Parts: sequence; structure tokens; C-alpha cells
Amino acid sequence: MALGIRGISLRRVSSRRWRVLEQTGRVVGHLRVEATSQGERFHAERFDLAAARMREVGAFWSPREAVECLRYLR
Repeated sequence: MALGIRGISLRRVSSRRWRVLEQTGRVVGHLRVEATSQGERFHAERFDLAAARMREVGAFWSPREAVECLRYLR
């Protein structure tokens, strides 16, 4: 999946999940896609170290919005 967001790249980790990386290789978060009756939803997620699990930070209608959310929360 190509987004065209400067300084950000995606690496597929499963059929529904991408790792969001900065140019330096630092992981910003994850992008997860979910099929719904209204279309695809893109979930921005970050790893919560204290809880040792992924935590959703937002659900969006476009992958670009989800990645922008992760980028601004870093």
C-alpha cells in the first residue's frame, strides 16, 4: 500500500496489518484494515508497553488519515 506521505513507509506484517515506519526505521505504530458493511475502516494502533498489547488510537475511512494520526501522536 503506497500512501505518498513524506518520510513514512509501510511494511506489511499480515494480510490486514502494516507497520508504519519513519525514514529512520523507527516504528510509529500499526495500520489495521477491517471490512465493514459500509466499506473498509483503517485503524491506527500503537503498542501499549504497560499493558503489553496493541491500543487503538482511532478509526478512519482512509489509510492516509490513520497514518497521519499516528505520525502526529509520536
